[in-house]
Amino acid sequence: MEKTMKAVVLNGVTNAEEVTLTKFPVPQVKPGWVLVKVRAFGMNHSEQILRLNEINADYIQKPVIPGIECVGEIADASDGGLTIGQKVIAMMGGMGRSFNGSYAEYAMLPLHHVFAIESDLPWEALGAVPETYFTAWGSLFECLQLKPDDTLLIRGATCALGYAAIQIAKALGCHAIATTHKENKFSLIADADEQVFDDGKLTGKVKGVTKALDLVGPRNLKDTMTAVEKGALVCNTGILGGVYVLNGFDPIKDIPNGVYLTGFFSNYPSGQVVDDMFRFFNEKKLVPVYGEIFDFDHIKDAVIAQGTGKVNGKIVVKM
Repeated sequence: MEKTMKAVVLNGVTNAEEVTLTKFPVPQVKPGWVLVKVRAFGMNHSEQILRLNEINADYIQKPVIPGIECVGEIADASDGGLTIGQKVIAMMGGMGRSFNGSYAEYAMLPLHHVFAIESDLPWEALGAVPETYFTAWGSLFECLQLKPDDTLLIRGATCALGYAAIQIAKALGCHAIATTHKENKFSLIADADEQVFDDGKLTGKVKGVTKALDLVGPRNLKDTMTAVEKGALVCNTGILGGVYVLNGFDPIKDIPNGVYLTGFFSNYPSGQVVDDMFRFFNEKKLVPVYGEIFDFDHIKDAVIAQGTGKVNGKIVVKM
């Protein structure tokens, strides 16, 4: 095995144009951890926050390799019970913050956040899965208990998570209503049964909603809860609206009678959920959706593209 690898290494605030690949030692595996040969990874807003601001925090040990998710193959199984060459996905659990993450040719990761998968999908499609599809899956099934006869509202659907939610809901057989606050993005949610312009008020504009996935967040969450039918479940997963908390929130008055509010936090993936997700993919013959593919050697271009917001959907970087 090589002694060095190519990686993005951050020592401080780093603008997109300053992102470079450098040589870095291949990690030496230790008990309870495995070494993954990274084949692809998806890019997330979380890594942009780290690079531009959070890197200054005392709890970030520098230098650090960013990246909160990846797909790849086991290069060193250590004592984890996996086998060399086995396909895996990994996400969260401190990746790219508490320890080095996936913007590298190899990543040493804690076994409890590495999951074996069975899939014939190409690496670039798999690279779109871990964080985005796990979050969509958990929101739809763990929180919303989605069923084929549901009418699902996806508020703020023109994002990677929104596209994944539409795809899963339609594969299940649901009636999907997707919203966007930009009329020129209607074509991006064309796979939904209904496309609705969101001017901040949906109450009275949508009918029959039994489940709602709110990706805009606290800015419009009260309106989402009054836009659904009695007995509906509402899951707040995203914060696209830029408002992070509901100040002065009164659950007795602000949650309508008979409406149920929940939220999904993606920091605790499990092998059972990953197995269920890939079983669904295989049965429905789903190919995960993504926006654009970049080669790892052009990681700077990928980071710049992420910053401009011009890529519609998940940016995936392939080795």
